[in-house]
Amino acid sequence: MLQYLQLSYRKAQISLLSAGNRSVLTFQMALIGSNTLDLKGMRKPYKDKTEVFLEKDLISKNPFHVFTDWFKQACNGDIHEPNAMCLSTVSKCGQPSARYVLLKGYGEDGFQFYTNYGSRKGKDLEENPKASLTFFWESLRRQIRIEGVVEKLSEKESEDYFHSRPRPNQISALCSHQSSIIPNREFLIEKETILNEKYKDESIPIPKPDYWGGFQLKPEWIEFWQGQSDRLHDRIVFRRQKPDEKPDGKLVHAGEDGWVYQRLSP
Repeated sequence: MLQYLQLSYRKAQISLLSAGNRSVLTFQMALIGSNTLDLKGMRKPYKDKTEVFLEKDLISKNPFHVFTDWFKQACNGDIHEPNAMCLSTVSKCGQPSARYVLLKGYGEDGFQFYTNYGSRKGKDLEENPKASLTFFWESLRRQIRIEGVVEKLSEKESEDYFHSRPRPNQISALCSHQSSIIPNREFLIEKETILNEKYKDESIPIPKPDYWGGFQLKPEWIEFWQGQSDRLHDRIVFRRQKPDEKPDGKLVHAGEDGWVYQRLSP
């Protein structure tokens, strides 16, 4: 519950006080011009010089193995949904958009997620299959960016996953034509009620709608980022080796299974 918020025109001190805690958050903000809040003072420490991420720290020269190592650490920490990732797509007109989806499987073939094919992201991927994924694990001060080409999973893979979901989630997929305009929430609730009645016998399978299924991003670029408090962040990138490319061992290093890796300046 917000008990107190006070803003002055040129400079403001905001104090957020909850009912059970008299000092949750206090910080300074200054107005620039008439409508821009100055947040330059908002800064969090990352890792220090004793916790750098060096090439010798790579557990493998295969980026999927490095991903697995970092992902396991995220799963063992206090991160609520370590498999949440930002999917960025671009339409045929060049308009980018981004949203969070859940990673539902990965391996040497790529990173898998499921969605409505008729959604904005589904239409973007149909028009332009190039996309990127971003994982950000704040408590670990780590980020992974993955770029590549997306393709649909097989109908069987989509069917199998759909029927592994809780029945209410299956019903929701039938209710919602994602990204379509609807009059109100009650419109969805009414459809949900009708479908719940239709499929109240749990022995009756709920059909997967044709417009719903899985995608897989086949990576061409995987960047591992670890934050440093002085902003000299560590960035190690794996990319697919180009035909006839010979890693020099100085700027470009030989990886495994068709990958090379290099360090990027922050």
